[in-house]
Amino acid sequence: MSDLHPALLDRALGAYLGLAIGDALGATVEFMTPREIAANLGVHRDITGGGWLKLRAGQVTDDTTMSLALGDALVAHNGFDARAVADAFAGWLRGKPVDCGNACRRGIRRYLADGSLAGPYNEGDGGNGAAMRNLPVVIAALHDDAAFEAWTLAQARITHNHALSDAGTLGLGRIARRLLRGDGDAGLRAEADALVTRWPAFRHTPWPGRASGYVVDTVQTVLHHVLAIDDFEACLIAVVNCGDDADTTGALAGMLAGARCGAQALPTRWLNRLDAEVLRQIRAQTLGLLRIAGHG
Repeated sequence: MSDLHPALLDRALGAYLGLAIGDALGATVEFMTPREIAANLGVHRDITGGGWLKLRAGQVTDDTTMSLALGDALVAHNGFDARAVADAFAGWLRGKPVDCGNACRRGIRRYLADGSLAGPYNEGDGGNGAAMRNLPVVIAALHDDAAFEAWTLAQARITHNHALSDAGTLGLGRIARRLLRGDGDAGLRAEADALVTRWPAFRHTPWPGRASGYVVDTVQTVLHHVLAIDDFEACLIAVVNCGDDADTTGALAGMLAGARCGAQALPTRWLNRLDAEVLRQIRAQTLGLLRIAGHG
């Protein structure tokens, strides 16, 4: 597959830029309840920064910056090297990111202390931190099922060792792969149904109404909204106004909805608000990841 098809590039950029848009949009209302959002902002629909992290408008959080760190390691090594990925995460943490989840911090510090690429099973590792950053693996292993699964679990286990984290990360990744290949809503629904069949904990109909950083809540929130709302903008607005872990639910919904609609359909007003350096990195890295996948 030596040729880079414009439609594939559009979908891959849609997924990556969609992730960053959802991150930047949702960060403003992270840890707020829907009632607090409504009372203070009405319907939150603009990338304004602020929030508990006091971000600049268009600034992203760990969802996007950890993805970029993972993607940089993949591109630099023309594929997956677990130690290079762990080193990239360590460099990211040393750079004092604006935010870092507890499991991610714990896992990276363990690696720095003993060099281990995975820790023991931990009930505290059931968060969404491995899932939020896996898009570079999805793109780089687009046509290799075995590599996708192995690379996904290897990058996840650097910080998260929990069966539901593994299942949620793989499940969202499989959905994103189908969308990137152009399978549309049929592929989305087939993979969402397959995930729930394998792991009933992720059942999202009816939606339980929780949008926390627990991977089950995150996946349920993302799938419920992406399946129910076709329009990218309307979907993301609905997701982030659920509050709680809104940067990550927004990022993952943006990833899937962006892969479905493509970059050309993303709202210009949101793209224009994103940090310019993040935009540059995403565009360059997406090309590098597609080359690993065998395109161009």
